Formats: sequence, structure tokens, C-alpha cells
Amino acid sequence: MHVHESREGHDMKIGIIGAGNIGGNLTRRFTAVGHDVHVANSRGPQTLTALAEETGATPATIEDAVRDAQVVVVTIPLRAVPHLPKGLLDTAAPDVTVIDTGNYYPQQRDGKIEGIEDEGLTESRWTERQIGHDVVKVFNGTYAADILDKARPAGAQDRVSLPISGDDTAAKAVVTALLDEIGFDAVDNGGQDESWRQQPGTPVYGMAADADSVRKALAAASPERTAEWRA
Repeated sequence: MHVHESREGHDMKIGIIGAGNIGGNLTRRFTAVGHDVHVANSRGPQTLTALAEETGATPATIEDAVRDAQVVVVTIPLRAVPHLPKGLLDTAAPDVTVIDTGNYYPQQRDGKIEGIEDEGLTESRWTERQIGHDVVKVFNGTYAADILDKARPAGAQDRVSLPISGDDTAAKAVVTALLDEIGFDAVDNGGQDESWRQQPGTPVYGMAADADSVRKALAAASPERTAEWRA
């Protein structure tokens, strides 16, 4: 790991819902910089013992992971989002920042989601409607391994920039600071209605590059979904 690890002054409670490849590696990075990470999945905390022992994170139920959390990461298949407990974020910190890493894979995993297909909602706008809270879209086009392998100190020539989208300026500032802590820069892609520019099938999806390259890729995106990414 090329990033200096410091545990001073980093004590936010971060609840991570989903312990797959992205959720697991975010657990690793957020604990490494000193945050109080509580991680949950659909199978229960007893299945997260190994990750907890490796990282120092606390295995939790979904409800306990969110309770009093200042940051909540939703990193589960889109089809599972409507099945999260209702009012889930009511027990989070009043100014909670919610990160959405999700992608819509209609043919590959999720089936048809009508709000996305028929109403034309962006994927993260649809997620916001399901959970009743603004989100910041980030990490959705990032390979899980890159979260560990491509982290670099601030100012490094090969530091990777990641696009973020969202309507809440304060939440985006929190996410930008978190990215910086774990070794990445942020490129602001604007509000949630612009988040289609970082969805699957766009030029920035899967990219690990500097800020200028990310901005050019975002600008080159088309709102038209290609056949591979439609139900």
C-alpha cells in the first residue's frame, strides 16, 4: 500500500451495507485510515467474522450498521435495494451522507426495473426514491481491486480520479474528503440527473485515470443506453 496510514482525527462511524468485492475493500480502506466501520450483509453478521478479524470492522445487522452512522455505503445489487428495511436511514446521524455504488445490470443480474427503463430515471435517482434519501454516486465504475491497488498519496503523478454525482453539496464534500483519505481524487460530475454519464456502458465506466481523462470521458458520454445495458 502506497498511502500513509494515519489514525489521528478519523473517527466517523461508517455503515457499509453489502460485503461483496466493493463493500469488502471499502471496509479494508476505511478501517485502515481509522474510521469506525460497521459492515452488514443479507446473510447476517455471523458470516462476516473473517472480514471483521482482518480489518477490525464490526460485523452488524443492517439496522445496527446504520444506527448513528455519519456515512452509509449502499453496495448491494440494485434489485435488492427495495427490500432494505423501510425507514432504514431514520436512525442514522441527522446529516448522514449516503454513498451509492450500485449499477443496473438488467440482462446480467437485476431483471427489468421499470422506474429506470420506463421513467428514464438515472440508476442512483431510482435508488434515492427507494431509500428516501439523497445519495452520492461513486465507486460504481471502479474495479474492486483498484480500491486497494491504485490508492496513491495526494499529489502523486499516477493518482486516480473517480467521478462523483449528487445533489447535496455538503455530502459531496464529505465523499471527496473520504476519497482523499483512502488515496483518490474526486471529479464532480454534477447533480444526480447527470449521473448517467458514469453508468455502465459509458466511457468513464471501468476507467482508472487522472482528472482530465475522467472529465473528457464524462463529457463524451451518451444518454442512450446501448442494447447490452437495456432489459
